[in-house]
Amino acid sequence: MFDEAGGVTGVLGGDGARRPLRPSGRQGQQRQQRRQGQQGRRVGRRLVTVLLVLPLLGALGLVLGPTGTAPAQAAVACSGRLVKTVTFPAGSLRVYKSRAYACAVTVARKPGARRAMRVSLQPRGGRAVVDSGRFTELAGPVTVHALNRCVRASGSVGSSSGSTGWILC
Repeated sequence: MFDEAGGVTGVLGGDGARRPLRPSGRQGQQRQQRRQGQQGRRVGRRLVTVLLVLPLLGALGLVLGPTGTAPAQAAVACSGRLVKTVTFPAGSLRVYKSRAYACAVTVARKPGARRAMRVSLQPRGGRAVVDSGRFTELAGPVTVHALNRCVRASGSVGSSSGSTGWILC
């Protein structure tokens, strides 16, 4: 807006109030330089942050391993080390051993449609633990106490099956 002398007095804001214009001259230049200096520092901080965070994320990715969809074989819930794998046409039977326990799962070769699957694990001198039903990926895990005991396992996917003899003796 202009006053009677023809000078600029201010601008109307969105709410109808008069707002003063930005100062010009030396004071305005100083503010602009300060603002640019602050923006430069922000950019510097961001750059330092990025340069510190990216290598840390890369190292974390190496430690944790790849992410994304994992194959059905990695979905096994047994703890311990893998001691025996029996493969058959439609899948595989996997037996794991920890200090005092044995664990078994049957994994389908091609996960997808529901089909009859079964896994059984029996310690010598004990009853077999069985998991059977219609599953998409795996049957089990089944776990038995096997400290100083032999075990035998069997598994099936559809009509094909596989089994171990007495192992871990």
